[in-house]
Order: sequence, then C-alpha cells, then structure tokens
Amino acid sequence: MQLKHLRTLLSPQDGAAKVTCMAWSQNNAKFAVCTVDRVVLLYDEHGERRDKFSTKPADMKYGRKSYMVKGMAFSPDSTKIAIGQTDNIIYVYKIGEDWGDKKVICNKFIQTSAVTCLQWPAEHIIVFGLAEGKVRLANTKTNKSSTIYGTDSYVVSLTTNCSGKGILSGHADGTIVRYFFDDEGSGESQGKLVNHPCPPYALAWATNSIVAAGCDRRIVAYGKEGHVLQTFDYSRDPQEREFTTAAASPGGQSVVLGSYDRLRVLNWSPRRSIWEEAKPKEIANLYTVTALAWKRDGSRLCAGTLCGGVEQFDCCLRRSIYKNKFELTYVGPSQVIVKNLSSGTRVVLKSHYGYEVEEVKILGKERYLVAHTSDTLLLGDLNTNRLSEVAWQGSGGNEKYFFENENVCMIFNAGELTLVEYGSNDTLGSVRTEFMNPHLISVRINERRQRGIEDNKKLAYLIDIKTIAIVDLIGGYNIGTISHESRVDWLELNETGHKLLFRDRKLRLHLYDIEGCSKTMILNFCSYVQWVPGSDVLVAQNRNSLCVWYNIEAPERVTMSSIRGEVIGLERGGGKTEVMVTEGVTTVAYTLDEGLIEFGTAIDDGNYTRATAFLETLEMTPETEAMWKTLSKLALEARQLHIAERCFSALGHVAKARFLHKTNEIADQVSREYGGEGTDFYQVRARLAMLEKNYKLAEMIFLEQNAVEEAMDMYQELHRWDECIAVAQAKGHPALEKLRRGYYQWLMDTQQEERAGELQESQGDGLAAISLYLKAGLPAKAARLVLTREELLANTELVEHITAALIKGELYERAGDLFEKIRNPQRALECYCKGNAFMKAVELARLAFPVEVVRLEEAWGDHLVQQKQLDAAINHYIEARCSIKAIEAALGARQWKKAIYILDLQDQNTASKYYPRVAQHYASLQEYEIAEELYIKGDRTKDAIDMYTQAGRWEQAHKLAMKCMRPEDVSVLYITQAQEMEKQGKYREAERLYVTVEEPDLAITMFKKHKLYDDMIRLVGKHHPDLLSDTHLHLGKELEAEGRLQEAEYHYLEAQEWKATVNMYRSNGLWEEAYRVAKAHGGTNAHKHVAYLWAKSLGGESAVRLLNKLGLLEAAIDHAADNCSFEFAFELSRLALKHKTPEIHLRYAMYLEDEGKFEEAEAEFIRAGKPKEAVLMFVHNQDWEAAQRVAEAHDPDSVAEVLVGQARGALEEKDFQKAEGLLLRAQRPGLALNFYKEAGLWSDALRICKDYVPGQLEALQEEYEREATKKGARGMEGLVEQARQWEQAGEYSRAVDCYLKVRDSGSSSLMEKCWMKAAELAIKFLPPQRSLEVVRAVGPQLTGIRKYSAAAELYLNLDLVKEAIDAFIEGEEWNKAKRVAKELDPRYEDYVDEHYKEFLKNQGKVDSLVGVDVVAALDLYVEQGQWDKCIETATKQNYKILHKYVALYATHLIREGDYGQALALYVQHGAPANPQNFNIYKRIFTDMVSSPGTNSAEAYHNWADLRDVLFNLCENLVKSSEANSPAHEEFETMLLIAHYYATRSAAQSVKQLETVAAQLSVSLLRHTQLLPADKAFYEAGIATKAVGWENMAFIFLNRFLDLTDAIEEGTLDALDHCDFQDTDIPFEVPLPAKQHVPEAQREEVRDWVLTVSMDQRLEQVLPRDERGAYEASLVAASTGVRALPCLITGYPILRNKIEFKRPGKAANKDNWNKFLMAIKTSHSPVCQDVLKFISQWCGGLPSTSFSFQ
Repeated sequence: MQLKHLRTLLSPQDGAAKVTCMAWSQNNAKFAVCTVDRVVLLYDEHGERRDKFSTKPADMKYGRKSYMVKGMAFSPDSTKIAIGQTDNIIYVYKIGEDWGDKKVICNKFIQTSAVTCLQWPAEHIIVFGLAEGKVRLANTKTNKSSTIYGTDSYVVSLTTNCSGKGILSGHADGTIVRYFFDDEGSGESQGKLVNHPCPPYALAWATNSIVAAGCDRRIVAYGKEGHVLQTFDYSRDPQEREFTTAAASPGGQSVVLGSYDRLRVLNWSPRRSIWEEAKPKEIANLYTVTALAWKRDGSRLCAGTLCGGVEQFDCCLRRSIYKNKFELTYVGPSQVIVKNLSSGTRVVLKSHYGYEVEEVKILGKERYLVAHTSDTLLLGDLNTNRLSEVAWQGSGGNEKYFFENENVCMIFNAGELTLVEYGSNDTLGSVRTEFMNPHLISVRINERRQRGIEDNKKLAYLIDIKTIAIVDLIGGYNIGTISHESRVDWLELNETGHKLLFRDRKLRLHLYDIEGCSKTMILNFCSYVQWVPGSDVLVAQNRNSLCVWYNIEAPERVTMSSIRGEVIGLERGGGKTEVMVTEGVTTVAYTLDEGLIEFGTAIDDGNYTRATAFLETLEMTPETEAMWKTLSKLALEARQLHIAERCFSALGHVAKARFLHKTNEIADQVSREYGGEGTDFYQVRARLAMLEKNYKLAEMIFLEQNAVEEAMDMYQELHRWDECIAVAQAKGHPALEKLRRGYYQWLMDTQQEERAGELQESQGDGLAAISLYLKAGLPAKAARLVLTREELLANTELVEHITAALIKGELYERAGDLFEKIRNPQRALECYCKGNAFMKAVELARLAFPVEVVRLEEAWGDHLVQQKQLDAAINHYIEARCSIKAIEAALGARQWKKAIYILDLQDQNTASKYYPRVAQHYASLQEYEIAEELYIKGDRTKDAIDMYTQAGRWEQAHKLAMKCMRPEDVSVLYITQAQEMEKQGKYREAERLYVTVEEPDLAITMFKKHKLYDDMIRLVGKHHPDLLSDTHLHLGKELEAEGRLQEAEYHYLEAQEWKATVNMYRSNGLWEEAYRVAKAHGGTNAHKHVAYLWAKSLGGESAVRLLNKLGLLEAAIDHAADNCSFEFAFELSRLALKHKTPEIHLRYAMYLEDEGKFEEAEAEFIRAGKPKEAVLMFVHNQDWEAAQRVAEAHDPDSVAEVLVGQARGALEEKDFQKAEGLLLRAQRPGLALNFYKEAGLWSDALRICKDYVPGQLEALQEEYEREATKKGARGMEGLVEQARQWEQAGEYSRAVDCYLKVRDSGSSSLMEKCWMKAAELAIKFLPPQRSLEVVRAVGPQLTGIRKYSAAAELYLNLDLVKEAIDAFIEGEEWNKAKRVAKELDPRYEDYVDEHYKEFLKNQGKVDSLVGVDVVAALDLYVEQGQWDKCIETATKQNYKILHKYVALYATHLIREGDYGQALALYVQHGAPANPQNFNIYKRIFTDMVSSPGTNSAEAYHNWADLRDVLFNLCENLVKSSEANSPAHEEFETMLLIAHYYATRSAAQSVKQLETVAAQLSVSLLRHTQLLPADKAFYEAGIATKAVGWENMAFIFLNRFLDLTDAIEEGTLDALDHCDFQDTDIPFEVPLPAKQHVPEAQREEVRDWVLTVSMDQRLEQVLPRDERGAYEASLVAASTGVRALPCLITGYPILRNKIEFKRPGKAANKDNWNKFLMAIKTSHSPVCQDVLKFISQWCGGLPSTSFSFQ
C-alpha cells in the first residue's frame, strides 16, 4: 500500500497547537477533528468543512480551558460522537444525520480520573482508558459505566480489532492487555499479553499480529499469543524520533505509524506471512504526528500534527478502470472500493477473512459484483449494496453465474448448483444437477409474505431430465420429488412456493401441489406459460387459445379466450394486467380480469370481507364456485362465521348454511347480552366442533359447562347411542336404563344384530349373544365368546353349530382353535392349514403329529413368500431344509448377510449362480471388496472388473484385470475409459488411467490439448525427463505465439533458453523484462547487450539517460563500436563521453580498413591522431606511394619503415638490386645483409658485409660453414667434398672433423661411409688418444643407425671388448656376444648371460627363460598372472619352491575373495607347516566360516576339504619344530571346528541325524572366539528351533538379536551374559565387522522371539544334565571337571564312552551307534567319508564292523 498526499484539510499554525484526536464515522460520510482549543470540526467525505461545535468542561467553575480532549469516536450508526476529557468525564453528543442539526448532549459519564483514550466498538458500548490504569465500559443505553479490568499503570493507548469484538490497551509500564467481548471462535487468550520495552503509545491491532512502538524508536510486531514476530529497529537512525501514534487499516492488512516528519507504512504479506516495510512518507516541516484516523472503507488516511495541521492521504495498492464505467480502488489486499463513474455511488467489497482479493468482475447487466480470493467468493448487488462472502474452493475459473433472480445468485460449477443470497455470508443451498438452463431452475426467496410464515425459501430443479426435486432451502431438506415419464423443458414455482408448474417435451403443462404431493396435467400443446406477478394466477397459451386460471386451487376451472398470435409476455401495473400477443407485425394487449386477480391477493392478505364483496359482483361460474369454496374454508379457520355462512349459501350447501345461521344467531344474541365476541360462547364453539365432525371436542365443551343433557341430545340426534350412554353412565344420569332399552330396541328395529349381540354380551347373556352373532353371520364372535366360557363349551350341539358356521365363513383359524379346545387335533390341524395359521399348526403338530412338522414349515415358508414376508420365510425354509428356497427368500428379503451365510454352506454349482446377485447389491452400496470376493466366488471376475471400472477404482480393476484378462485388452479398456473421462473434463482420473496402463504419452497429449501445461510438464518430468527441456521450449514458443509472455518466460527459463526469453520480450517491446531476464540468467555480459539494444531502440538523450541509469554508458559505446554501429557510438560519445570520440574514430578507421575503404580509413586514422596506423595500412597493402605521402605529411619517423617495407616487396619480387638501393636509402645495410643471407646469396652478403660492416666479416664466414652443414644433402655434399680436399691435402685431423660433421638423415650409407672413413683415418694417422676418441664417438653413432656389427668391429680394432659386446647385445646378436666374451675376455660371460635373461624377461619369452633361470621364469609367470603355468612349472621343481608359489597364489586368490580355490590348492598340494603360511591357513578358515550358504548338506565337500587340509597341517606340525606351540593348538581347535561343520553338513543330508546336526550347531558355540558369533548363534537357534528345543532356540536367537544390535552400535559392552553363566560359551568374543545374516531373516527372528516372549510359555533357561550343568558344556561349573567332547555331536561324554586309539578322542556310544545305523540305512557317501576321516584322525575305528565300501 502506498500513501499519496491529497490535500491539507486544516492548515498548520506557527506554534504548537496539536490536533488531539480525530475520527471517521462508520458510514464514511463524516470526519471529525478535535483541535487544541477543544473545538470539534466536522468534514464531509470529500474533505469540505461542513460544521463545528465546541466541547464543554465538566464544571464551568474551572473555566473553559481546564481540560483537554484525549479521545473521540463516532457511534456505529454515525449519529453520535463520544468525547473523552481529562476533567474526568465523557460526553456523548447527538449530532444528527444531516449537517447543521442541533448538537445535543445525550449521555455523560463521570469518572474518577482523567480519560486518556476512547473507542466506540459496538452499539451502546464505549470503551475508554483512565489515567489511574483502569479500562472501563460505558453503556449509552443504561447510562452506566463499569470496569472491564484494572491495572496500576496509566493507559497510554487503546485500539480494537477489525471486527470491534476485542480491545487492546497499552500502559505506561509497557504492558499490553487484551480483552474480548467475543473471541469469534479464535480461542485466543485474554489478559496481559506482552511487556513492551517502553510505553506503547503507537499501538495497532492488525489481522495477523499486534504492532507496537514508542520512544525507543523500535517497531515490534507480536504474534497472536504475544511472541515477537518481527522487529524494525530505527534506534541507530539519527533522522528517526519516537513513534507517537499508529493506526491499522480497516482490513487489518496495513499499519501506519507516525513520528517526526514521517509516516512509516508496514504491509502484511500473506504469501510470506511477514510485515514488509513500504517506502516511508517523509514530509519536511510536518513536525510530530499526534493523531491518525483511517476512513472505514480504507481509501483515506488523515494525519494530525503538533502544529494543528490535518493532512489527508490517499491509501491505495492499485487502481484500475473497468470497462470505462467503474473505478476499482484496491485499498488493501482484501478490500476493494468499486465506484460507479456515472452515478458516483461506491460499494466497499471486503473479505471478512482477510484473504487477498484476486480479481473483480462486474456482470449481469453491470449490476452484480463477482470477486475471488484464494478460499472465498465475494458477490454483491450494486443497486441494493447487499454483499456476500462464501467459502469457495477455486476451480480454475470454470464457474458460470446466473443473475436472473434479484435476490439470489446461481453458480454452476462441475455439475453442482450453488445458491448464494445477496447479503448472506452462507451459501443458501447446494445441489447436484447437470442442467444449467435458468428455465429448468426456479428459486423463490420470500417473494410474497404470508400470514404466520417468517421465512419462505424454496428451490425446484432437475435431478435428471425426467425428475424434478423441490428443496426447502431453510431446512435443507427435500419436500418433493416428481418423476415424470418424459423430458421436462420448463419449470417454475409460484411466488409462495406451494405450487410448481412444469412443461414436458410433448408440450403438456402440469401443476404439482407440493403440500398435497399431487400432480395434475392442466393443458396440452402449451407454447407459453407464466405466473402473473404478485398473485397465484396462471396464464398459458394452447394453440390459438389464451388460458387463464384465476384460482389455481381448482385447476379444472380455466377461463379460455381465442387469440390470433403468439403470447410474448405479461405486463402488470397501473391497476391492470395485460397479456402481450404478437399478431403479425402488431402487438395486441389482452386485459385480464383484475378483480379475479384481486380476489387472490385479498385472500393472501387475509381481507375476507373484501374478497366476499368482490365475489358477490360475479356471476356463478366454475371459477367463482372454486373461489367461494376457498373463501369458506379460510373464513371458518379465521372464525369469520357470517362470511362462511354467506359462502355456503352461495355454494348451495343449505344444511351447512342453516347450521351456521343458527350458530350466528346464538353468537349474536350472546354478543348483544354480554358484549364481546360471541364466537367464544361455549355453544358456538361446540357447534363449530360439530361442523368439523369433532364430536369429542364438542362433548368436552358441553361437559366443561355441565351441559350433560345438551351433550346427550347431540349424540342422540346423531344416533351415536354408545357415546350417549357413556356420557349418561359417566355422569350417573337417571335415564340410563331407559336409554339402554331404547338402544337395544333401536338396534333390533334397524337389524343391527351384531351391536345387539355385543350389548347382550356386555350384560352377561352369552347364549342370547351367540344366537344374535350367528344370526348376524358373525360366527367368529360367537366362537370367541364360547372359548371364554367353559359352560358354553360343554354344549356340543352349540359348538358343532358354531364350527360349521366358521368353516362355511372360511374362518378356519377360529375353527381350529375351537377344535383344539374340544380335543379334536386332526380337525384342528386341517383347519389351521386351510386358514394359513401355520404357527398354531406347527405347535400342534409338534405335540400331536411330529412327522408333519417339516412339511408344515415348508408350507409356512411358501405362504409367507406369497404374503411377501420373505425375511420371515427364510428361517422356515432352513427348518424345512429347503436351501434353494431359503436362498431365494433371503435374496428377495434383501437379507444379504444371511444369504451369504446360507450360500457358503452350499456346493459350488448351487451357490455360483446366486453369488453375483449378492455381489451386485454390495457393489451398489460401494462395499467393493465384499462384492469382489462374491463375484470371484461366483466365477464372475469380469463383472468384478466392470464394477470397479464403473466406480472409478482403476487400481483395483487393473489388479483384477491383470489376473484374468490379456494385457492388451486391459489397455484398450483403460484407454477407452480414460478418453471418456477426458470428455467429461475429469483429467486427473483420465491421467491415472493412462498411467496405470503405462501410456503416459496419451496423458501428456491430453493435458497439452487442454492447455493444462503444469500437469503436462509434471508428467514429462516423471516419464520422459530427457525430453523435459524440449517440452519447456516447445511450450514457451506456443505461449509466446498466444501472447502469454509471463508463462512463456517460465517455460523458456526452465528449458535454460534465456536468450529465447529475451528475444521474445524484445520483439514485444518489453525491454525492461528482457533486461531483467538477461541480468538474472544470462551471465556477466548478456544484460549489457540487452541494455545496449534497448538504448539503441530509444536513441538520443533517452538512450543516454537509460544507460547512465544502468551504469552501462561506456560499455554501451564500446559495444556499439564492437558491433560496427559507429553512428550510434558517435552519437552517445558526442552527448555524454566526448573523451571517447578519438577511440571511436580509431575503431571506425580499423573497420573501414577491413572493408577496403582505405582513403576514408586514412582520414579517420588522422582524426583519431594515429597517422602511423594509416602508414602501416598502406604499407600492408603495398601502396608505397600513399604510405610515403602520409608518412612525410604526418609522421616523418615512419618514412624509413616505408622504405624498408618497399624493399621487402622488391625482395619478394626477386628485385635484389632495387631492394638493396632502398635499404641503403633507409640507412639499413644490416637488413640488406640479412636479406642476402636469407636468400642464400652468400657472395652478395659477404660483399655487403665487407663494404658496409667489415667488423662482422669473420663471424659471417663461420656462419656460412654452419649453414652448409644445416643444408642437408646439398650441404653435406659440400662437406664431403671439403673433407676429401683436406684428406688429399694431408690435413687428416681436419678431414676427420669434416667427415664427422656429415649428418644426412636421408642416406645412412653415406653417413656410415663417412664415419668409417673418419675412424679409419684416425686409427691410421692420428695419435692413439685421438683415435680412441674418434672411435668412441663413431661407435655409438653407428649403433644409432643399427650398424651393430660395424660398430663392434671398430671397437675390437682398438681392443674395446666390453664396448664390442654391448654393441652385439644392443643388436640382439647374443651368439656373437657370447663368442667374443668366451674368446677374448671370459669375465664377461656372466655379464652377457644376465643381459640375455633380462632380454627374455622383457620380451615375455618365459618358455625360453625356463631353460636359463627357473625362478626368474616363475616370477615372470606370477607377474603376468599365469598362475596355472607357474604352479605347473613349480610342481616340477623342489617342494620348497612349489610351496613358495602355492602360498603366493593362495594369497592372490584370498585377496580376490576366492577362498575356495585357495583351499583347493592346499587340498591338491598339501599344507606344509611353514610359519609364514599360518596366516593364509587362518584366513582361509575365517573366510570359510564367515561365508553365507555353508549351513547345508550341499556344503559338505567344502567343509571336508577344509578339515582335510587342517588335518594335513596338524600332522605336519607334529613333525616340525612348531609342535605343541600355541599356533599348533590353535590349528588343532580349527581342525575340530572344521570336523564339526563337516559332520553337521553330512548329518543334514540324513533325516534321522537331524538332532545330531542341531547338537553340532550348539557345540560350535563354545568356539565363538574363532567363529562369527552372530552367525553361530543364529545357526544354533534355527537348528534347535527346527528340532523343537524351543527353550534353547529362544535363548540363542535372543543372543543373536543382541549381537546384531551390538554390531550396529559397534560395541559389545551392552551384552547381558546372565543366560550363559556356568557354561563354556565364551563371553569375550570378537565383535563381527558386519552382519552375517540378511535383514529379512533377522526380521523373521525378531518376530518369532517377540511372539514367544509375549506368549510367556517358555522358561528362559538352558537345559541341564545330571551334573547340574548346562547339557552342552564340557566343564561342570560345580566341580570344574572337564569332560571329553563327543566326536559325533560335540556334547560332553558322561557315560557309555567309546575310546579311540589316539588319546583324547572318544565318542558317546549312543551317538556313535546312531551314526553307524544311519550310514547303514541311508548308504550316505558323505557320512561314510566322515567315518573314514575319523578312522584316519583317531588311529582307526573301535571295531571292524564297518567297511568303507
């Protein structure tokens, strides 16, 4: 929100004259200011001063200046002002509604201390603060004040929340207190809320927080419960002073705080949920702001100052003009003022919940407002100023609004109709309907007031095309549903909502009475129909007839008249009603009978006299008759008896008219005699009751008046003798007996034998009564009487007579009762069956004929089915064992659970045809899981899929379909359904279907088609992340084409195409946006380029201003020059940076040079002050003349350079003479010399050197020689020639030097010849020392060109044997090298051999090397990884070498993780007792026991190999120096463990040795210092659990879980060892580095242990033996004696010991025999192998009863 100064309402004075308080009225029409001189000035809403009045002191004796006004507030109705004064009083002034009304004090409230602040939040309630710290309430209605709460601190500020239901007071000690009159359901606390650091003089209560400030120059925002949300600290700002006052906007979204010369504005950001500081409003010389007042509509803020000035500011977030007719002013995020520009009327549209108003539209002939917030919908009627805000979840703007009804807005959205009544903040109602035509919806909201009905709100709408529903909107319930046989195309309720008219497609008009629920067809071929406004008269057209129903209560009474056109409308006004008819081109008005219409109105108004008077003027017609009837009914209800009598007379109801006439006479007489209303007289009331046939009421009225005779006369007159006798009996009338006789005689005379019989029965004459009953043909009554009288039962003839009559009358049940009573069960049963009295029949059959019970039960069931009592029939069929009938009955009775129960008991064939019927029922109840189960039971899976499909439960349908349909069929089904959903706009559901059948591309295409790009992107990101960028780019282009640039930007940037975004904005002229994007996303220079283009598009001063603003002026000039926009560059530099002009001239010159425009370039170079550049340009282009011209004119220093350049040109043209001349002119002889040298003209070079630079001559000659050497072949030929010359001249040393200089890479033979010649000459002619040097120089050069033999021969000439050998070795001529060594110097033989071996190694010729050096060959095999060859070769060597390489190979395999192959090596080659191998053996053992999958019968051979290797090792250790060492003992333990593992695997392969395997797993626990503890305990636990030793299993698996937790934690400190006290299972074991058991198995163990521990059926203790020790422990804890372990189970041997030859080896006899027996029965080869090993290990078996064959 921004503050914009509008005007000064009150000019400031020169000195201090502060504005003490200000207030705006609630209706926004008045603004009051109180000045320091205690005068209240009143302004209108436009800021014009209209009125003023002076305030008065509490007591005049203290003078007019004895007080100050500290608080002022308008009443909620804006007609009063409350003034709070420091002289302890509050006055309430009535100021009236108009300007200039007299100001009267209407209330005053005297207080005990000064009033410091004041608010008027609600009707009659003024809240104010006092100097003594109290906050009080003054009630203007009772004229009393009371304390709300008290504190001990001066009240410095007081404010209310937006609704006025809560107050907040600030006190001098910094306390802020909150109080609610009504917390509106917020649940916020009351009482002391905050302790602010200073007195909170500036205090405001906004929507989302409380803002307080004071003299510490800090603004603090507190949350709803007093916690600090934000602090704005200005205490270090020297410009800021203390905050004096604050005001929150009426919407609570902004707060303004006043200080010195400044207003600070805080705006609440709903998205970020924080306060954001807007730019403060700073006004010089404003001085301290002392008062703030905000207009109630939020559009204006007034500030009062210390100097008495009042400034008015406009408060506005933004303004817009809507269709050039309305001005929309957004004064806050949640408040908009809508102003009609033509009429000036204003409406304040505000969200009561503080939501941000997003968009305001004015629809419905520019009368109705519609606005959306995030969660609500705002609606309003501009004409009546009725506004509504209802909860509304946004639906993407798909709502359709209908404004046909003035009272209610109809909103259609996604098949739902919502009604909102203007002025109400709740939806009036909401119904599902697909029919949006206003002709198919009728709403009536209190349109005609009726007597006794406060609110009348009704809605009629179509549920489907043939069904109308009528809803009472107040109660929210359905008051009628009409199912019609054809399509309805129009409907409308009457104004009172009691009748509904509707027309169908066949043009038939129907009337529906809502109260009577009756439908009447009243017209055929109806082309027009309408209710007459303000009445229940109906007008319709049938072809050429105009039909009018003046009394709709009698729809058959219709007035018809002929017309010749089409009815187009109704007009009512000026006392007449006309039907407008078009006849050709003219419109004719047919006037209706206003009198008849008037009658209806009179009735509705309750004016029956007027209605009667009107009816008497009419002839008697069917319509008039209907009206008389209606009036008679209403007149009776209203006790207007004379009118009722007149009505009955008119209708010809003579009896009623006479009866009422007599009644009226009585009433009139009473009225005359006693005065008052005669209708209250008892006779009148009784007669009216009689008229209504309410005789009991009449009797009661008579008896109340003790008029017994009159009551009896009434009954006698009506022949109601029973009631008459009852009255006489009750009142003890003397004529009672006479009445009875008279009654009996009358009955007999009128042949009422039944009543006479009842009379005789009541008088105790049974026989007479029976005789009369039988005479009257009532045998049932006779039978009833006989059954109650034993003496009558004894009369057999009488009973026979009665039974015969009963059977004849088909009263079989009564006959049965009678037969049963006289003990004739057979006849009784027959009668019961005939009379369908099956209950009695079954009960009788159970006693008398048990065999018949089943048949009777079935018959009973059949009867109940005929009677449609199906649920009752079920149990009878079950009793009769008729299952099919029971099922049919259960289904018919909709007893579904019972049906399922019966079906579940039947065989599949019987049940399968019924299950789908039950399933359909559950599907209709949406209990799909039960339905699915039933369909499957009934073998109807396809139906289950269809059910899920129709219900939109695609996941379940898909799951089921995949079980029973082909995938392609499932896909087709889903895609078809998805396309259907797409047509219905259910895109999310369609997406789910496409994705379910893995067709996301179809969903993407759908979203693209419907422009739901967010969803499209979401799916592309999920299913085609590689295409996401391309998709964003594509969407960006589409949106750009549609002009949706913001959205296009988002997609371009997501595709990382910022350039496309920039180009888009550029092409649309949105340079600011282009610049923003380039700066944010385009790297360091992109935004500069955009700024440049922007500036270029502006040109001139504008461009300079823009570039200066962006700080890019110089960069832009450079950029322009770089891009050859020199005119723009010159323009910018001319306007702003003149010092850049030469630089631009220079760059322009370079550009022109590149373009070939040399003359223009020359001019620009000179303008840029760079003539040398021009010279160089001409030189470069060999325009020597121009170059010289410019050089001579502008840069004399360059003349020489021009000559040199010209000389170079001459040289290139081989014009050496000219070049030499030019260079000498330029005084550059050195250059000429160099040119000749470069051209190879050494003679000319030497000439020039000799003439001009003689000092360099000698150096030049040397250079010439070097050059010859360099020149290759041609140069070499020269050198060879020269060498020959030296040789011929006898200069051998020089000749040798010359020969040695020959280096011709192209001809090695020439070099060889030259070098050999040099060596030859040196040996022949030069001293030995020199010849040796030459040979040593030549030799390496010969080997360099691969002439090894020549080099060697040369060396041998001078007895350089080693050098000769080296030459042969280098040439790989090993035989020659060996021969030279052998013959000339045998010392070098080994030297040659060493080199030969090295050569073979390097060449990888290992096979050759074997013959020379085996160990080297083996090492080479190792290096090359040829382990098999290495071992194979080593096998042929001695044992020691073999085991060295076996150990190396084993180490390599262990590193590779292949312990199995390492073990196989030692199985093959034995395990020597070398201490250096011990770690390998241990590592193989560790890897093997730690590896998974070894706890099985299949692992036997692995364990047997390990056992055999360790056995071999131990045997070797016994014979070695390591015997009985700790290592030996450790390997013996490992051997024992390996034996246990091998034996366990063997036992696992034989079922009967299952317990042996379990015992071995348990025995292995005592070796957990060498085994992974978690794996050992897991295997022991699982094994003991498998054989049913659950105690042990529970303890071991519990230990296993503890160990897994310890592994996770990395420490065993937390382990509890109490379960393993007094056992040999070690406590101190190494912590396994990793989990050895997979997570899934660990979870299974956890579940089992938890289950068992919850069960508490196991005792957590290990089993003990006869020693009292743990049964698997070798050591007895009590004695310390150690038992031997059994070789078969590992358990201690306590008795029945079998000893082996080897000491310390024994077995338990039972276990041994069990093992032998298992081998004999199973012939298990692995068990035999175990026995064979035991035999080897223990020195033979104890007996010879077993062989290994």
